Amino acid sequence: MSITLHWFLPTSGDGRTVVEHFHANRAPAAGARREPDIDYLAQIARTAEQVGFTGVLTPTGTWCEDAWLTTSALIAQTKTLKFLVAFRPGVLSPTLAAQMAATYQRISRGRLLLNVVTGGDSVEQQRFGDWLDKDQRYERTDEFLQVVRGIWTGKPYTFQGRHYQVQDATVLAAPDPVPPIYFGGSSDAALPVAAARADVYLTWGEPPADVAEKIARVRALTDRPIRFGIRLHTISRDTSAEAWAAAAKLLDALDPAVVAKAQEQLGASESVGQQRMLALHGGDLSRGVRGLEIYPNLWAGVGLVRGGAGTALVGSHSEVADLVEEYHSIGIDEFVLSGYPHLEEAYWFGEGVRPLLKQRGLLDGDRTLALASATTGNLHRAFDAQQSASRH
Repeated sequence: MSITLHWFLPTSGDGRTVVEHFHANRAPAAGARREPDIDYLAQIARTAEQVGFTGVLTPTGTWCEDAWLTTSALIAQTKTLKFLVAFRPGVLSPTLAAQMAATYQRISRGRLLLNVVTGGDSVEQQRFGDWLDKDQRYERTDEFLQVVRGIWTGKPYTFQGRHYQVQDATVLAAPDPVPPIYFGGSSDAALPVAAARADVYLTWGEPPADVAEKIARVRALTDRPIRFGIRLHTISRDTSAEAWAAAAKLLDALDPAVVAKAQEQLGASESVGQQRMLALHGGDLSRGVRGLEIYPNLWAGVGLVRGGAGTALVGSHSEVADLVEEYHSIGIDEFVLSGYPHLEEAYWFGEGVRPLLKQRGLLDGDRTLALASATTGNLHRAFDAQQSASRH
């Protein structure tokens, strides 16, 4: 089975350092900040499409622009790119979500993917008026997805549950195709919901053995078809030394005080997945760039300040392709990738790693790359375009 590659839209901002994804801890280095205006995000989306990514994930939360509105503005800026829209079930009704998704599918001609984010931080949930505890949130998500899928049949749907009651809920027309549901969560409350409702179960980038264990747990809970995906950053270069030098540069830009503050905030999260991310690096900046290599070519440095996905594939294009192939061998079919800055790193991966994956038979053969003849030339164009668009 072939793999699917996705990229990421940094709707909270981008830069040449790790941009922290929560309001209380935004302290990028001078000159590194790129605002997430629609022109810059369109550049990233068009680049992702050009170099062969299938879709782009757009996050959700108070620290970023709204995913539905932002990606809908990018539909006309792209031709084939799909949009993996993240949203939280607790902040809108399932009937409205079903209607929004059906409309999105029609106006985009079938380019919507949905990332359901139950939420692992009560403080963040309460900003949206959601006061349920974590287990209750997963219970609600289960009901939410039952209702949404029922409505998408195109027939009036009635449901009576603990969290939702709808009578003859319907939409103008059933979405075609039905948007795939992507779902993540590492807790005991999350895995049964994933097994019952998700099309793609997403995990953050842990070492392969830990990912394999999680996949096995989900598979043991269901006999229905389900795909597995992983969320990672990437730093891929022509040589391994260049890649690790780039990682070291990201690490050197981190302020120890900012790291300490980030670890304090992230440590309070109820998310099991977040706690697993923190355990990979222990919040220890002093370990240095290679000391944070937790598995060959898997680096935990991003998670020192960034919540959520905190690990990166680091190495030569061939080394990164090797690790992608290793993850695929244990059951990962979809890779949701990103890098700092997202514009330039999309070129590095798309032009450096993707051709190797295609040569190894891991990508569909009917998809071609509209690439220029040299990585350097495209990178220069990316930098030049960013300079002209930058506000700094």
